[in-house]
Amino acid sequence: MAQILVTGGAGYIGAHTARLLLEEGHDVQVLDDLSKGYAHNVPKGRLHIINLHDTASLDALFAAHGFDAVIHFAALIAVGESMQEPERYFRNNVGGSVSLFEMMRRYGVRRLVFSSTAAVYGDPEATPIPEDAPLRPKNPYGESKRMVERILEWLDATSGLRSVCLRYFNACGAEPRYGIGEEHQPETHLIPLILRAVKTGEPLTVYGDDYPTPDGTCIRDYIHVSDLASAHVRALDHLLGGGGSGVFNAGTGRGYSVLEVIRAAEKATGIPVPFRFGPRREGDAAVLVADSSKLQKTLGWRPQYETLEAMVGTAWEFEQRRRRG
Repeated sequence: MAQILVTGGAGYIGAHTARLLLEEGHDVQVLDDLSKGYAHNVPKGRLHIINLHDTASLDALFAAHGFDAVIHFAALIAVGESMQEPERYFRNNVGGSVSLFEMMRRYGVRRLVFSSTAAVYGDPEATPIPEDAPLRPKNPYGESKRMVERILEWLDATSGLRSVCLRYFNACGAEPRYGIGEEHQPETHLIPLILRAVKTGEPLTVYGDDYPTPDGTCIRDYIHVSDLASAHVRALDHLLGGGGSGVFNAGTGRGYSVLEVIRAAEKATGIPVPFRFGPRREGDAAVLVADSSKLQKTLGWRPQYETLEAMVGTAWEFEQRRRRG
Protein backbone atom coordinates (compact mmCIF):
# COMPACT_ATOMS: atom_id res chain seq x y z
CA MET A 1 0.00 0.00 0.00
CA ALA A 2 1.30 3.43 -0.94
CA GLN A 3 0.33 6.87 0.32
CA ILE A 4 -0.96 8.78 -2.73
CA LEU A 5 -2.00 12.42 -3.12
CA VAL A 6 -4.49 13.05 -5.95
CA THR A 7 -4.75 16.73 -6.88
CA GLY A 8 -7.99 17.67 -8.60
CA GLY A 9 -9.41 14.43 -7.24
CA ALA A 10 -12.93 15.80 -6.82
CA GLY A 11 -13.19 16.30 -10.58
CA TYR A 12 -14.37 13.86 -13.20
CA ILE A 13 -11.22 11.88 -14.10
CA GLY A 14 -9.47 12.46 -10.78
CA ALA A 15 -12.41 11.09 -8.79
CA HIS A 16 -12.57 7.92 -10.88
CA THR A 17 -8.82 7.43 -10.45
CA ALA A 18 -8.95 8.01 -6.69
CA ARG A 19 -11.70 5.38 -6.34
CA LEU A 20 -9.71 2.85 -8.35
CA LEU A 21 -6.61 3.52 -6.25
CA LEU A 22 -8.62 2.81 -3.10
CA GLU A 23 -9.93 -0.41 -4.62
CA GLU A 24 -6.35 -1.48 -5.29
CA GLY A 25 -5.41 -0.94 -1.64
CA HIS A 26 -3.67 2.42 -1.65
CA ASP A 27 -4.22 5.10 0.98
CA VAL A 28 -5.50 8.13 -0.94
CA GLN A 29 -5.82 11.77 0.03
CA VAL A 30 -7.56 14.18 -2.34
CA LEU A 31 -6.66 17.85 -2.80
CA ASP A 32 -9.19 20.04 -4.59
CA ASP A 33 -10.32 23.66 -4.30
CA LEU A 34 -13.81 22.66 -5.53
CA SER A 35 -13.78 25.39 -8.18
CA LYS A 36 -14.68 22.68 -10.70
CA GLY A 37 -14.94 19.46 -8.66
CA TYR A 38 -17.57 18.22 -6.22
CA ALA A 39 -17.20 17.05 -2.63
CA HIS A 40 -19.70 14.25 -3.24
CA ASN A 41 -17.22 12.65 -5.66
CA VAL A 42 -14.75 11.97 -2.82
CA PRO A 43 -15.15 9.32 -0.10
CA LYS A 44 -15.64 10.77 3.37
CA GLY A 45 -12.60 11.92 5.28
CA ARG A 46 -10.26 12.09 2.28
CA LEU A 47 -10.95 15.56 0.86
CA HIS A 48 -8.70 18.55 1.61
CA ILE A 49 -10.08 21.80 0.19
CA ILE A 50 -6.87 23.56 -0.83
CA ASN A 51 -5.75 25.65 -3.78
CA LEU A 52 -2.25 24.82 -5.04
CA HIS A 53 -1.23 28.46 -4.65
CA ASP A 54 -1.99 28.24 -0.89
CA THR A 55 1.51 27.15 0.08
CA ALA A 56 0.88 27.20 3.84
CA SER A 57 -2.03 24.74 3.60
CA LEU A 58 -0.15 22.67 1.04
CA ASP A 59 2.86 22.48 3.38
CA ALA A 60 0.64 21.35 6.26
CA LEU A 61 -0.90 18.62 4.12
CA PHE A 62 2.50 17.26 3.07
CA ALA A 63 3.75 17.45 6.66
CA ALA A 64 0.77 15.39 7.88
CA HIS A 65 1.12 12.61 5.28
CA GLY A 66 4.19 10.75 4.12
CA PHE A 67 3.24 10.69 0.46
CA ASP A 68 4.97 8.18 -1.77
CA ALA A 69 3.67 9.72 -5.01
CA VAL A 70 1.34 12.34 -6.48
CA ILE A 71 -1.16 12.07 -9.32
CA HIS A 72 -1.70 15.60 -10.60
CA PHE A 73 -5.02 16.42 -12.28
CA ALA A 74 -5.73 19.90 -10.91
CA ALA A 75 -6.07 22.25 -13.90
CA LEU A 76 -8.45 24.34 -15.95
CA ILE A 77 -9.38 22.41 -19.09
CA ALA A 78 -11.72 24.38 -21.41
CA VAL A 79 -10.10 25.10 -24.78
CA GLY A 80 -12.43 27.96 -25.72
CA GLU A 81 -12.14 29.60 -22.32
CA SER A 82 -8.35 29.42 -22.52
CA MET A 83 -8.44 31.47 -25.73
CA GLN A 84 -10.37 34.18 -23.88
CA GLU A 85 -8.45 34.07 -20.57
CA PRO A 86 -4.91 32.85 -21.33
CA GLU A 87 -3.34 34.56 -18.31
CA ARG A 88 -5.67 32.69 -15.98
CA TYR A 89 -4.76 29.36 -17.60
CA PHE A 90 -1.02 29.92 -17.33
CA ARG A 91 -1.30 31.16 -13.73
CA ASN A 92 -3.45 28.20 -12.68
CA ASN A 93 -2.06 25.32 -14.73
CA VAL A 94 1.61 26.25 -14.80
CA GLY A 95 1.93 28.30 -11.61
CA GLY A 96 -0.11 25.83 -9.56
CA SER A 97 1.99 22.94 -10.86
CA VAL A 98 5.25 24.68 -9.92
CA SER A 99 3.91 25.29 -6.41
CA LEU A 100 3.13 21.57 -6.12
CA PHE A 101 6.54 20.51 -7.46
CA GLU A 102 8.32 22.79 -4.99
CA MET A 103 6.42 21.15 -2.13
CA MET A 104 7.19 17.67 -3.44
CA ARG A 105 10.88 18.53 -3.51
CA ARG A 106 10.75 19.94 0.01
CA TYR A 107 9.28 16.67 1.34
CA GLY A 108 11.29 14.29 -0.83
CA VAL A 109 8.38 13.03 -2.94
CA ARG A 110 9.95 11.95 -6.24
CA ARG A 111 7.17 10.22 -8.19
CA LEU A 112 4.48 12.01 -10.18
CA VAL A 113 1.82 11.02 -12.71
CA PHE A 114 0.79 14.09 -14.70
CA SER A 115 -2.50 14.60 -16.49
CA SER A 116 -1.48 16.02 -19.85
CA THR A 117 -3.46 16.26 -23.08
CA ALA A 118 -3.50 15.58 -26.81
CA ALA A 119 -3.93 19.35 -27.21
CA VAL A 120 -0.12 19.62 -27.01
CA TYR A 121 0.03 18.33 -30.61
CA GLY A 122 -2.14 21.00 -32.23
CA ASP A 123 -2.90 19.99 -35.82
CA PRO A 124 -0.84 16.81 -36.26
CA GLU A 125 1.02 16.01 -39.46
CA ALA A 126 -0.24 12.41 -39.40
CA THR A 127 -2.68 10.23 -37.47
CA PRO A 128 -2.66 8.17 -35.33
CA ILE A 129 -0.35 10.53 -33.45
CA PRO A 130 2.87 9.09 -31.97
CA GLU A 131 4.47 10.59 -28.87
CA ASP A 132 7.40 11.96 -30.86
CA ALA A 133 5.15 14.06 -33.12
CA PRO A 134 5.89 17.82 -33.15
CA LEU A 135 4.32 19.74 -30.28
CA ARG A 136 2.46 22.75 -31.68
CA PRO A 137 -0.45 23.65 -29.37
CA LYS A 138 -3.23 25.74 -30.92
CA ASN A 139 -4.57 27.13 -27.65
CA PRO A 140 -3.29 28.31 -24.25
CA TYR A 141 -4.72 25.23 -22.55
CA GLY A 142 -2.55 22.92 -24.65
CA GLU A 143 0.41 25.28 -24.30
CA SER A 144 0.08 25.29 -20.50
CA LYS A 145 0.27 21.49 -20.44
CA ARG A 146 3.26 21.49 -22.80
CA MET A 147 5.03 23.95 -20.49
CA VAL A 148 4.48 21.68 -17.48
CA GLU A 149 5.82 18.72 -19.43
CA ARG A 150 8.99 20.72 -20.19
CA ILE A 151 9.33 21.67 -16.53
CA LEU A 152 9.10 17.99 -15.60
CA GLU A 153 11.85 17.14 -18.08
CA TRP A 154 14.15 19.60 -16.33
CA LEU A 155 13.16 18.36 -12.86
CA ASP A 156 13.93 14.80 -13.92
CA ALA A 157 17.38 15.91 -15.10
CA THR A 158 18.22 18.17 -12.15
CA SER A 159 16.45 16.81 -9.08
CA GLY A 160 15.52 13.21 -9.81
CA LEU A 161 11.75 13.74 -9.94
CA ARG A 162 10.45 10.77 -11.93
CA SER A 163 7.26 11.47 -13.84
CA VAL A 164 4.87 9.86 -16.28
CA CYS A 165 2.93 12.27 -18.48
CA LEU A 166 -0.27 10.83 -19.93
CA ARG A 167 -1.40 12.72 -23.03
CA TYR A 168 -4.96 11.66 -23.24
CA PHE A 169 -7.62 12.30 -25.70
CA ASN A 170 -11.38 12.64 -25.05
CA ALA A 171 -12.44 11.07 -21.76
CA CYS A 172 -16.07 9.99 -21.63
CA GLY A 173 -18.55 7.72 -19.90
CA ALA A 174 -18.96 6.83 -16.24
CA GLU A 175 -18.11 3.90 -13.98
CA PRO A 176 -21.48 2.40 -12.89
CA ARG A 177 -20.23 1.04 -9.56
CA TYR A 178 -19.00 4.46 -8.40
CA GLY A 179 -22.14 6.45 -9.20
CA ILE A 180 -20.14 9.46 -10.42
CA GLY A 181 -19.79 11.01 -13.87
CA GLU A 182 -19.36 14.23 -15.82
CA GLU A 183 -20.79 17.30 -14.07
CA HIS A 184 -18.81 20.20 -15.50
CA GLN A 185 -20.18 23.69 -14.96
CA PRO A 186 -20.35 25.01 -17.56
CA GLU A 187 -20.39 21.79 -19.55
CA THR A 188 -18.07 21.83 -22.56
CA HIS A 189 -17.65 18.13 -23.37
CA LEU A 190 -19.50 16.72 -26.35
CA ILE A 191 -21.20 13.60 -24.99
CA PRO A 192 -22.86 15.21 -21.94
CA LEU A 193 -23.93 18.11 -24.17
CA ILE A 194 -25.51 15.62 -26.57
CA LEU A 195 -27.32 13.91 -23.69
CA ARG A 196 -28.51 17.29 -22.42
CA ALA A 197 -30.01 17.95 -25.86
CA VAL A 198 -31.73 14.56 -25.68
CA LYS A 199 -33.23 15.39 -22.28
CA THR A 200 -34.25 18.99 -22.94
CA GLY A 201 -34.99 19.03 -26.65
CA GLU A 202 -32.80 22.13 -27.00
CA PRO A 203 -30.59 21.71 -30.09
CA LEU A 204 -26.90 20.97 -29.66
CA THR A 205 -24.54 23.31 -31.50
CA VAL A 206 -22.02 21.45 -33.66
CA TYR A 207 -19.05 23.77 -34.11
CA GLY A 208 -18.02 23.60 -37.76
CA ASP A 209 -19.11 21.46 -40.70
CA ASP A 210 -16.27 22.35 -43.06
CA TYR A 211 -13.26 20.60 -41.53
CA PRO A 212 -11.11 18.42 -43.84
CA THR A 213 -12.80 15.22 -42.58
CA PRO A 214 -15.23 12.80 -44.29
CA ASP A 215 -18.36 14.50 -42.91
CA GLY A 216 -16.89 17.96 -42.23
CA THR A 217 -16.95 17.69 -38.42
CA CYS A 218 -14.04 17.27 -35.98
CA ILE A 219 -12.73 13.79 -35.28
CA ARG A 220 -11.60 12.73 -31.81
CA ASP A 221 -10.37 9.60 -30.06
CA TYR A 222 -12.77 8.78 -27.20
CA ILE A 223 -11.50 6.82 -24.20
CA HIS A 224 -13.70 5.60 -21.35
CA VAL A 225 -12.95 7.27 -18.03
CA SER A 226 -12.48 3.88 -16.30
CA ASP A 227 -9.82 2.94 -18.86
CA LEU A 228 -8.16 6.30 -18.33
CA ALA A 229 -8.18 5.81 -14.55
CA SER A 230 -6.58 2.41 -15.12
CA ALA A 231 -3.84 4.03 -17.23
CA HIS A 232 -3.01 6.37 -14.34
CA VAL A 233 -2.81 3.46 -11.90
CA ARG A 234 -0.55 1.48 -14.27
CA ALA A 235 1.68 4.56 -14.61
CA LEU A 236 1.84 4.83 -10.82
CA ASP A 237 2.75 1.13 -10.53
CA HIS A 238 5.55 1.74 -13.05
CA LEU A 239 7.02 4.56 -10.95
CA LEU A 240 6.60 2.77 -7.61
CA GLY A 241 8.40 -0.19 -9.15
CA GLY A 242 11.42 1.96 -9.93
CA GLY A 243 10.54 2.83 -13.54
CA GLY A 244 11.85 5.96 -15.19
CA SER A 245 10.13 9.01 -16.60
CA GLY A 246 8.15 8.81 -19.82
CA VAL A 247 5.42 10.30 -21.97
CA PHE A 248 2.52 8.17 -23.20
CA ASN A 249 -0.59 8.69 -25.29
CA ALA A 250 -3.79 7.32 -23.77
CA GLY A 251 -6.52 6.61 -26.29
CA THR A 252 -8.16 3.78 -28.18
CA GLY A 253 -6.58 4.55 -31.54
CA ARG A 254 -9.93 5.01 -33.27
CA GLY A 255 -11.42 8.37 -34.16
CA TYR A 256 -15.08 9.35 -34.36
CA SER A 257 -16.55 12.49 -35.87
CA VAL A 258 -19.05 14.67 -34.01
CA LEU A 259 -21.83 13.34 -36.24
CA GLU A 260 -20.78 9.75 -35.52
CA VAL A 261 -20.95 10.46 -31.79
CA ILE A 262 -24.44 11.87 -32.25
CA ARG A 263 -25.52 8.70 -34.06
CA ALA A 264 -24.03 6.54 -31.29
CA ALA A 265 -25.96 8.54 -28.70
CA GLU A 266 -29.17 8.02 -30.65
CA LYS A 267 -28.56 4.26 -30.57
CA ALA A 268 -27.77 4.28 -26.84
CA THR A 269 -30.78 6.39 -25.86
CA GLY A 270 -33.30 5.49 -28.56
CA ILE A 271 -34.04 9.21 -28.93
CA PRO A 272 -33.16 11.52 -31.87
CA VAL A 273 -30.57 14.18 -31.02
CA PRO A 274 -31.60 17.72 -32.03
CA PHE A 275 -28.64 19.71 -33.36
CA ARG A 276 -27.64 22.60 -35.56
CA PHE A 277 -24.36 23.68 -37.11
CA GLY A 278 -22.47 26.73 -35.91
CA PRO A 279 -19.14 28.33 -36.84
CA ARG A 280 -15.85 26.66 -36.00
CA ARG A 281 -14.63 27.11 -32.43
CA GLU A 282 -11.31 28.92 -32.20
CA GLY A 283 -8.42 26.67 -31.20
CA ASP A 284 -9.96 23.34 -32.28
CA ALA A 285 -7.87 20.88 -34.32
CA ALA A 286 -9.56 18.92 -37.11
CA VAL A 287 -8.39 15.41 -36.13
CA LEU A 288 -6.85 14.05 -32.91
CA VAL A 289 -6.42 10.27 -32.72
CA ALA A 290 -3.89 8.49 -30.51
CA ASP A 291 -1.23 5.93 -31.21
CA SER A 292 -1.28 4.33 -27.74
CA SER A 293 0.90 1.32 -28.60
CA LYS A 294 3.73 2.62 -26.40
CA LEU A 295 1.44 2.73 -23.35
CA GLN A 296 0.17 -0.77 -24.07
CA LYS A 297 3.62 -2.28 -24.60
CA THR A 298 5.48 -0.47 -21.82
CA LEU A 299 2.90 -0.38 -19.04
CA GLY A 300 0.77 -3.37 -20.01
CA TRP A 301 -2.39 -1.28 -20.29
CA ARG A 302 -5.36 -2.28 -22.44
CA PRO A 303 -8.67 -0.41 -22.92
CA GLN A 304 -11.67 -2.45 -21.81
CA TYR A 305 -14.26 -0.26 -23.53
CA GLU A 306 -13.69 -0.54 -27.27
CA THR A 307 -16.97 0.66 -28.80
CA LEU A 308 -18.33 4.19 -28.72
CA GLU A 309 -21.87 2.90 -28.11
CA ALA A 310 -20.77 1.17 -24.89
CA MET A 311 -19.02 4.31 -23.66
CA VAL A 312 -22.01 6.55 -24.40
CA GLY A 313 -24.28 3.99 -22.76
CA THR A 314 -22.53 4.36 -19.40
CA ALA A 315 -22.80 8.15 -19.66
CA TRP A 316 -26.54 7.84 -20.37
CA GLU A 317 -26.94 5.50 -17.40
CA PHE A 318 -25.28 8.08 -15.15
CA GLU A 319 -27.50 10.88 -16.48
CA GLN A 320 -30.64 8.84 -15.85
CA ARG A 321 -29.49 7.99 -12.33
CA ARG A 322 -28.73 11.65 -11.64
CA ARG A 323 -32.14 12.70 -12.94
CA ARG A 324 -33.79 10.21 -10.57
CA GLY A 325 -31.81 11.80 -7.71
